[in-house]
Amino acid sequence: MDDEQRHDMGTFNEDIIISQLRDPKTRRKAFESVVNQYSEKLYWQIRRIVNFHDDADDVLQNTFLKAWTNIDSFRNDSKLYTWLSRIAINESLSYVSKQKATISMDNEDLNLAERLESDNYFDGDETQAMLQEAVDQLPDKQKAVFNLKYFQEMKYEDISQVFGTSVGALKASYHLAVKKIEEYFNNHD
Repeated sequence: MDDEQRHDMGTFNEDIIISQLRDPKTRRKAFESVVNQYSEKLYWQIRRIVNFHDDADDVLQNTFLKAWTNIDSFRNDSKLYTWLSRIAINESLSYVSKQKATISMDNEDLNLAERLESDNYFDGDETQAMLQEAVDQLPDKQKAVFNLKYFQEMKYEDISQVFGTSVGALKASYHLAVKKIEEYFNNHD
């Protein structure tokens, strides 16, 4: 059985998908495979930055739309997922930045934990809500680094490709984030 047949049976071979993405005749079907393969993983990556289901869905759609329109710019110098992660992080950070700029004053009395608990898609306990609240206090880039490392269990080398930052700088950013989160928990006992 050759690679083409194996792909048709449902396995995901990135090399084959990339060559199919480069061919206008197979691009749409290959992109469907990419969406099926990475949607859930990217959704949770985005969700940890934007916090709410509906917002995460919107950002995920924007991520795939941007990936589709820029598929020719994928240079294959990183994994496809790393490239998609970079787009998802940028879209998430952009979304959060816009949200912060347009937040109305009357929503400030509802803190993040209360808003999360009222979200139908949040099924966490009090500790998870508190962790999310602590993470939400971090600067946006530090928050994204923490989420990729802690929740997505991404390697520093892959995160480095997402941000175009050195591994050393990412480790420092992650450890600083952990320290801030620990302080948050210590202050809220």
